[in-house]
Amino acid sequence: MSRDTSTKKERQSKLIEKLKTDPFLTDEELADQLGVSVPTVRLDRLELGIPELRQRIRDMASQNHNKVRTLGTEEIIGEIVELNLGESAISVLETTDQMVFAQSKIVRGHYIYSMAESIAIAVIDADVALVGVANIKYKRPVYSGSKLIARVTIKQKRQGGKYIVWVMIYNKQVEVFRGKFLLVEVKKED
Repeated sequence: MSRDTSTKKERQSKLIEKLKTDPFLTDEELADQLGVSVPTVRLDRLELGIPELRQRIRDMASQNHNKVRTLGTEEIIGEIVELNLGESAISVLETTDQMVFAQSKIVRGHYIYSMAESIAIAVIDADVALVGVANIKYKRPVYSGSKLIARVTIKQKRQGGKYIVWVMIYNKQVEVFRGKFLLVEVKKED
């Protein structure tokens, strides 16, 4: 019996570490990585007080939406789960059947671009910012049901309120989109 307790504690410790490394892992992915069943992962999460994936994303998003200055909550494509204004951000978008081309089931590019553009603008610590130039590359097709994770970094702030922002979007830790944006801070008119 003490062997089972020790194994359970080790497994729960590994579960916590895996979620610290990647908080967007599903119960199925965790079960696969830990070599246990999905119900075992769910029981461990409940015992540890760790919410399911959708709730974790909602909790992180609600903490960060209030920090955004450049966009309204409804203008952001995806959920911002981490935001360090003027530095970096992470957002998540769960793709649906409504976002795809009917024949191929591939997510339309404008959804992926919109996710990248909105998080790039949101990370700027300004009242208004617009894309001046975008250099983008779609690296792999994305299918309905994919969970996209965008990681954003401000690489440079130039004089005159110009920013160089890099956005990388991943699906299952594989890069599917890369964008380099030149954003321009715009002064509000009175």
